[in-house]
Amino acid sequence: MNKFITFCFSIFLAAPAVSARTKEELKKTLTPMQYKVTQEEGTEPPFKNEYWDNKKPGIYVDVVTGEALFSSLDKYDSGTGWPSFTKGINDKNLSTKLDFNLGLPRTEVRSKNGDSHLGHVFDDGPQDKGGKRFCINSSALKFIPLEELEKRGYGQFLPLFNGATSHK
Repeated sequence: MNKFITFCFSIFLAAPAVSARTKEELKKTLTPMQYKVTQEEGTEPPFKNEYWDNKKPGIYVDVVTGEALFSSLDKYDSGTGWPSFTKGINDKNLSTKLDFNLGLPRTEVRSKNGDSHLGHVFDDGPQDKGGKRFCINSSALKFIPLEELEKRGYGQFLPLFNGATSHK
């Protein structure tokens, strides 16, 4: 098996084991904003959240389950005040559904295994990168810096960063 196929297969299997946790357990482990966003489909304020302006290399994982969701390599400044990505790090870890909460249809993005509300995806992203804008709440994410990927159990994502830098 060549290295690329081995790498792709390791990413496919990379989702950490998810344990079912009750709402009460989640309320004890998440901040009130993290709970509101991930469990009650809330939205945090723009420009007043942890990762909207983060430019460090690394990956973003679901704050509830730890499943890998996005890479800094696909992050860009959309001007919205929320972290924006052109794609997921592994589409097997993302799911979408139609959302009418504001009256107009939008596409909600959720973590596949944890079923956490993450944000929404729109078709107004950079055209040269596929045209998608995954507008994601920082409160739904935990950032794992590049230098900590191996020790925190995400070493399979290191090959993504060989010779690359995060988007500035």
